[in-house]
Amino acid sequence: MEMNQNQIMELLDTLYEKSINGIPKVSQPIDVLANDYLSKNNSTEKAARQFVNYQVAKCTTSGFVTGLGGLITLPVAIPANVSSVMYVQMRMIACLAYMGGYDTHSDQVQTLVYACLAGISIDQIIKQAGIKFGTKFTTAMVKKIPGTVLTKINQKVGFRFLTKFGEKGIINIAKLVPVVGGVIGGGFDLVETKVIANRAYKMFINGDFSVLNDKDDKKQLRPI
Repeated sequence: MEMNQNQIMELLDTLYEKSINGIPKVSQPIDVLANDYLSKNNSTEKAARQFVNYQVAKCTTSGFVTGLGGLITLPVAIPANVSSVMYVQMRMIACLAYMGGYDTHSDQVQTLVYACLAGISIDQIIKQAGIKFGTKFTTAMVKKIPGTVLTKINQKVGFRFLTKFGEKGIINIAKLVPVVGGVIGGGFDLVETKVIANRAYKMFINGDFSVLNDKDDKKQLRPI
């Protein structure tokens, strides 16, 4: 199965829309989910940590992932375990962004969520736009990221996922061994989800976007 970059972005856009708005009878809208955790904790940090711990545990539950797969209608045919884990991971990032006070309906935040999920570096792109990358990012700074920069980041995101979904990617592994595909996915999911959770927490709760820099870029090349 071959996918192009446009299909990758269409896939991510569909997953993002479902992450934000929820899936009927399966998951709540992101604002309801985030506010539930925020209301039960006396700080954003505590709420975010509690949420992340629950999400990581849930993402590695094969029954949940398998059950969710049949409920997500996607523009591209990819294995249910892959799409389900991507959904849970993206929803986790978006929820942390909301908790951090970011507008999850903005193009800027949507693109940063994709960058976090893909683990791509954005520092050079940001610097070329004249934005100071080394300082702590604020919601106001994120709002000022221009569309040209978002386009470049999305291109990197598309290429990264295209590479991951390539000839030796997880999709082909799942096709070759469909019976144990879920087990293989589960092994990858725990590691990858923890990496993504830490990255998202640093970005959207701590305002530290240096986790998406060129130095760490090669470390993020892990299976989904």
